[in-house]
Amino acid sequence: MASADVRDELSCSICLSIYTDPVTLRCGHNFCRGCIDRALDTQVGSRVYTCPECREEFRERPLLYTSIALRNIAERFQTIQPETSIYCTYCSHSPVPASKSCLSCKVSLCERHLRVHSKSREHVLTEPTAFMEDGKCSIHKKTLEYYCSEDAAFICVTCCLAPEHQGHQVDLLEVAAKKKKDKMNIHLKNLNSKKAENEKRVQDLQERRRGVQEKAAGVRKRVIALFQDIRRQLEDLEMKVLSDILKQKDLVTSMASDLIQKLEVQKDEIYSKILYVNELCNMIEPVAILQESDRDHFSGVFTDEERNKVDSVDDIDEGSISEALIQGISEIVKNVKKGINVQAPTDIVLDVNTACKNVKISHDLKTASWSQVKLNRPETTRRFQDPQVLSFRSFSSGRHYFEVETSKTGNWRVGLCYASIERSGHQAWIGDNKKSWCLRKVYYNNSNQYSVMHDSKVIQLPQQLSSHKFRVYLDYDAGQMSFYELSDPIRHLHTFTATFTEPLYAAFCVLKDGCLKICS
Repeated sequence: MASADVRDELSCSICLSIYTDPVTLRCGHNFCRGCIDRALDTQVGSRVYTCPECREEFRERPLLYTSIALRNIAERFQTIQPETSIYCTYCSHSPVPASKSCLSCKVSLCERHLRVHSKSREHVLTEPTAFMEDGKCSIHKKTLEYYCSEDAAFICVTCCLAPEHQGHQVDLLEVAAKKKKDKMNIHLKNLNSKKAENEKRVQDLQERRRGVQEKAAGVRKRVIALFQDIRRQLEDLEMKVLSDILKQKDLVTSMASDLIQKLEVQKDEIYSKILYVNELCNMIEPVAILQESDRDHFSGVFTDEERNKVDSVDDIDEGSISEALIQGISEIVKNVKKGINVQAPTDIVLDVNTACKNVKISHDLKTASWSQVKLNRPETTRRFQDPQVLSFRSFSSGRHYFEVETSKTGNWRVGLCYASIERSGHQAWIGDNKKSWCLRKVYYNNSNQYSVMHDSKVIQLPQQLSSHKFRVYLDYDAGQMSFYELSDPIRHLHTFTATFTEPLYAAFCVLKDGCLKICS
């Protein structure tokens, strides 16, 4: 009853429902904002506005005051009401949620009316449900007390004897309801388990996201420092080369200046010599001419060494400058490679003792190809019965990568696996178990389709791959395994994340017409 009274207080007098965004007029009455706005809109032409509750008049459209407290109370009341559309039959003045339904009386009762209701055995009380409102069998007009599980129908005692329900699982309503609750509890348990699994995955992803963010911040910091160092080294190299150019320029210009000075002196001496010879040529008396001393030599004449110096002063030595640049840049690149820990491909070879008899291995142990004819090889516990082969070397720490060139035809798989992988049966194929990860090519519908696999879960690669060379990268300690297409530029295909528990081996699978070659 108290619930009904509260509901009346929280109901809009216009729509008779719980307030939605309640507002208050100056007269103190409350309405839903939408309801009072529509009511006032109808009064626009009447020159006067009135309250729908008390009829108080307003010369101008009244202001609407938001009632935050009333809105919060209404919203709170809505949330605590039981989710039911079945109301007490006897509470006609206002809807009060029913707590039970009587199948005999065909009524629903609230807590107050339930206390005065008959408790005799023929009055069957059930949880209030809409489809049980009539409570009587439409054929026999008797109380519906049973439930037929196979027909999913409520039936009376007479229906239990009818041919259509013979041999069916029939229970009392309470028993059937308990069975359904038991099933729902099992379903709830499964849902809770899935919820926990989902929450675990979300937590793992959040941790991975944080890890990626932290790793990205660290890598970013290292890259910034690396480029700062590169710029510093380039600036130092620039200053050195420019200084070398300046030294060459000063040396050449100084040498040229010295030679020019000597040439100027020589020019003056030659000019004097020319004047002297001209005077001799202009003399008439032979005796006078013969009496003049010969001055064929003068101090300004260059030696052969000085002439060579003059001939060598022609240009800056660009060859030595280029060599200094190349050597300096090479040293910077060498330092950069050390800074980013550039790796060389890991040298691996194939282990013939693991190769299937249908897999041909090249003499250099670098190529695996399909063989129609079974090769004569001894049986060992390590040998695959399917067309696969492992590497001789394993990886149990650090970072490694190897590259393979694949055939244009045929199907193949390449990846990494534990040595404990099965050697025969479906679980032996790399990618089809928890002990292996691979990149796979399948020729299907006249086109090559690429995917990655682990534990039989296939992830299709959306990209159209153009290259036939791939890189398999392993960071054992970080628990990451990545596949790359060696196109231009190199393209990342997929990364698996796992906690590795055993040493990993390179794994290769070649089906009919397939071939895989380890690049040196």
